[in-house]
Amino acid sequence: MGIDGQAQRFGALALAILAGSWLSGRDGGAGRAQPAPIAPPSFATAPAKNGAVIVSLRASSAAATIHYTVDGSSPSASSQIYEAPLLVARNLTVKAVAVAAGTASDVAAQAFSPNIPPGTLVWSDEFDNDSRSKARPNPRIWTYDTGHSGFGNDELEHYCAWGSSAPPCDASRPNAYVGNDGNLHIVAERPAKGVYTSARMKSEGLFSVQYGRVEVRARVPEAQGFWPAYWLLGGDIGAVGWPSCGELDVLERVNAATEPDWNEGSVHGPGFTGTSLGTKYSFPHGQTAAGWHTYGMIWSKDEIAYYVDDPAKPYATYRTASLVGLKGARWPFDDGQGAFLILNLAVGGNWPGSPGGATRFPAQMLVDYVRVYSH
Repeated sequence: MGIDGQAQRFGALALAILAGSWLSGRDGGAGRAQPAPIAPPSFATAPAKNGAVIVSLRASSAAATIHYTVDGSSPSASSQIYEAPLLVARNLTVKAVAVAAGTASDVAAQAFSPNIPPGTLVWSDEFDNDSRSKARPNPRIWTYDTGHSGFGNDELEHYCAWGSSAPPCDASRPNAYVGNDGNLHIVAERPAKGVYTSARMKSEGLFSVQYGRVEVRARVPEAQGFWPAYWLLGGDIGAVGWPSCGELDVLERVNAATEPDWNEGSVHGPGFTGTSLGTKYSFPHGQTAAGWHTYGMIWSKDEIAYYVDDPAKPYATYRTASLVGLKGARWPFDDGQGAFLILNLAVGGNWPGSPGGATRFPAQMLVDYVRVYSH
């Protein structure tokens, strides 16, 4: 190749380099490795009862967070975070995106049209046990709070999970089990003077519900220092904290039976904690909470109603209008998130006080079933 040919080759190479530099400036770095697009979440469904389904969402990357809506709006990074499988028993569309490093995936959507009539049983745990031994509560539904933190109420008990063996818990004497009588047993024990154990079961991360009639059939111990409860917390508690997540108390009472005996239904949220939205139900003469009763909540948009034994006769109804006059109050129950279930028997605390000399151990809270009906 002569000098002229070398010059032509050099000139062509220089032009290519300059063109590449110009193009790089135009596209912000063409040729560099670009992040792979984020895949949208995938859906999975499992049958519940009578046409209802339990919907699960999954991201393809562990680094992605799923955000979703159920009201037809397009999801974004500011939408509700997916925390647990959600019971779907009404006609709706679930839309979801996966978000990682500030980038959102395309929207994944799935419509559900179960067309279930109101009052239909759509989910339950009947606490069946055909064996002769104490059985573990269904681990696909129930997990546990554990330890001796006081749980914000200065409670005295150590909460023990199924299989807990670290003292004072004793795996051979579970504080929560399904008996062959078809009941869930939540047992408060006093293994030593001033030491108490019990159980607090929850469906957090495993199962959630939004709207419907949520009911438990139970009988509770009544004595100084006992605090049995069935309640729900918003599944977004890990992201927004309490009380912003919302709390719904369906069964709650303390201490010994009175005449008339009672149960309290209440709602708590930002700007309305304590007893500002709580109502006591008085049992008919001769009845106590130590007998079998159904305790229920009817949850619909803008409204929460509580009943004992008869869903047609709510004893307390709370609405968004109930917050009028409460400074800083905000209704969190229609934000789109599901709520998880909690069953527990606390010992001591700010409300009941400590057990007294007449308080007998072991004591049991018995649960026949937990059910959800369409509404």
